[in-house]
Amino acid sequence: MTEKETKGVVLSAKKQWWLKVNTKAMRSGALDGATFPHIVKISYTVDGKEYIGRKWLNAGVRCPAVGESVTVSYREDKPSKFSISIGKAL
Repeated sequence: MTEKETKGVVLSAKKQWWLKVNTKAMRSGALDGATFPHIVKISYTVDGKEYIGRKWLNAGVRCPAVGESVTVSYREDKPSKFSISIGKAL
């Protein structure tokens, strides 16, 4: 199983409000110190065929902006199986 890389584009990014992760022991409000995971929708092309998929980003991982370019690693034998690299955590 070999992996290859290509560039993809973020089509949407949705914050998962229902799963709040508190990063502070003492908070002054309900959202003070709260971070949230995101689901991003990515479009990428392999051998002329466009693929669209979704990935879960854990709380604390920088969420890419809509239209931002990301690195997509995909399985050569099954390009619909992919992962993304977006950079540093918050």
